Amino acid sequence: MIRVWVSIFFWIIAAIITMGVFLGASFCAAVLFPFDRKRKLAHALGFWWADCLVVANPFWNISIKGLENIDKHKTYVLVANHQSLADIVIVYKTHMQFKWVAKDELFKVPVFGWCMSAMKYIRLSRGELGSIRGVYDEAAGWLKKGVSVLFFPEGTRSTSGGISPFKNGAFKLAIKEAKPILPIYLEGTADIISRGSWIFKGRADSSLKVLPAVETDKYQPEDFVRLREIVRQRLLDEESRRRN
Repeated sequence: MIRVWVSIFFWIIAAIITMGVFLGASFCAAVLFPFDRKRKLAHALGFWWADCLVVANPFWNISIKGLENIDKHKTYVLVANHQSLADIVIVYKTHMQFKWVAKDELFKVPVFGWCMSAMKYIRLSRGELGSIRGVYDEAAGWLKKGVSVLFFPEGTRSTSGGISPFKNGAFKLAIKEAKPILPIYLEGTADIISRGSWIFKGRADSSLKVLPAVETDKYQPEDFVRLREIVRQRLLDEESRRRN
């Protein structure tokens, strides 16, 4: 029963915090747009949002490692495994600037989805070929402007807890735009809340580790499968180290 009341309190606080972020992001989009066309200020509100959510949740402990592998002067294709909706919260804790590719349904969530639109994140409609092409073009446009793009290449949250096979788009894009891939390993975010539930399970220890970047300048367009498997294997190796 305590978990139920704590969960209710958290979601109320989260809604208030998210509304604050929406108001701030809307201000940035409407007033500061001429000076911040990449919406970096709006995105930075996400750092504050993530910090507040973690502080407000007594069940969640987060560990962040590997930040030394981030070169602030480089633009990356970020690739992370996907366990839960909490993944984006923990990725914000890196304080990196990025646009992330998210399914269309998230953009329709009141307040949260409005924030995503204001921050110019990339909308993907599953099963629509035109949407996939549009995502590819939009992501390439941001990379050309010096803004990193985050993909969850499994395409959906893992149901087994392991890392599922990757889709190809992020790796084709990285080769075409000659941008390094920065692998991010996430663990424990699925332990905070069950899929389809709003009640927190109890104390959860989550972690994020940024792995060394994989350079792509020597890869040819037809090498995307090899690149995909190299990156996935690095994440699998990290998963194996954690579990053994």
